Amino acid sequence: MTTAGLRPTLAIGGVLVLLAASILLAVCVGADVVNPVALLTGHLTGVDAEVIGQLRLPRVLLAALVGGMLSQAGAAYQGVFRNPLADPYLLGAAAGAGLGATAVIVLAGATVVGTISAVPLGAFVGAVIGIGGAYVLGRAASRTGGTAALLLAGVAMTAFLTAVQTALLQAHNSDLLQVTAWILGELGTASWPSLGLLAPYAAIAALALAFAGRWLDVLSVGDDEAASLGIRPELVRFIILLAASLSTAAAVSAAGLIGFVGLVVPHILRRLAGQSYRLLLPLSLFGGAAFLVLADLVSRTLFYPAEIPIGVVTAFVGAPFFAFLLLVGSRS
Repeated sequence: MTTAGLRPTLAIGGVLVLLAASILLAVCVGADVVNPVALLTGHLTGVDAEVIGQLRLPRVLLAALVGGMLSQAGAAYQGVFRNPLADPYLLGAAAGAGLGATAVIVLAGATVVGTISAVPLGAFVGAVIGIGGAYVLGRAASRTGGTAALLLAGVAMTAFLTAVQTALLQAHNSDLLQVTAWILGELGTASWPSLGLLAPYAAIAALALAFAGRWLDVLSVGDDEAASLGIRPELVRFIILLAASLSTAAAVSAAGLIGFVGLVVPHILRRLAGQSYRLLLPLSLFGGAAFLVLADLVSRTLFYPAEIPIGVVTAFVGAPFFAFLLLVGSRS
C-alpha cells in the first residue's frame, strides 16, 4: 500500500480506536470506578450493572451522538461555505434553539410530553425556525444564493433571536438559572427515551452527510467546474445545509449549546487525513463523538461531586484553538 493510501486507513483506524477507548473509559470512570475487564466479560455486580445501564451508558451514548452530529455538521458547513472557521452555530440554529428552550422554560415550566421534557422539543422547533429564517433571508438578499449572503443572514438572525430571548428572560428573571444551565450545555438528564428521540434525526443527518462528501469535493474546485460535471451547485448546497442544520438542531435540542466541537474536530482530522470530504465527513462523525465523550468525562469528574457544564469544558479547549487559527491565518 502506498503512503497516500495508508494515511486514510491509519486515520480511520485511529479514530475508531479512540472512540472505543473513550466510551469504555467514560463508562467505567465515575463516582465508583468499574473494572473494565468485569464490564467486558459481563461479570458486574448488581449495583454496578444498574449504575452503568441506567445512568452512565445513556449519558455516554448521548455525548457520542451529540458530539458526532456537531462535528460532522461543522465539517459540512466548512465545505459549503469554503470557510475553515465555519461551525454549526451559523444560520441562527443555536440562537433559535436557545429562544425555543427559553420560551418553554418560562412559559410552560417543567412540562413533559410523554416521557420527554418539552425543553428539547422547544429547542428543536426554535432551531429549525432560526435556520429557515436565515436561509430565506439569505436567498432574498442574493439572487445567486451566495455563501456570503447566507453567512450575513445567519449573523442577522442570530442577533434578532438572541435579543428576543434576552427580552423574554428580563420579563421572567426567576427562570434565569434554569435557562443559563441549559445554555451552558448539559448531559446529566440523559436517558434511554431521550436517546430514542434523538437517534432517528442523527441517523438521517449522518447518512445524508456521509453521502455528500463527493459533492463537497466537487464544489471545492468551483461552481463552474461542478456545473460542467452535471451538478447543480445551489441545489447541492441546499441539501447539505438542510442535513447539517437538522443535525445541529437535534444535537442542540438534546444537550443545550455546546460550542467549538464542529470547529476543533474537523480541523484536527483535516490535518491527519487530508482535504477530501468523502473521508473527512465520516471521520468527523466518529472523532466528534470521541471528543465530546472525553469532554463530558472531564466535566463530571474533575471537581466531583460538583459538575462543570460541558459547554465550559469545550470552550476551554475551543477558544484557544480558535484564537490560534486566527493568528495563523493572519500570518499566512
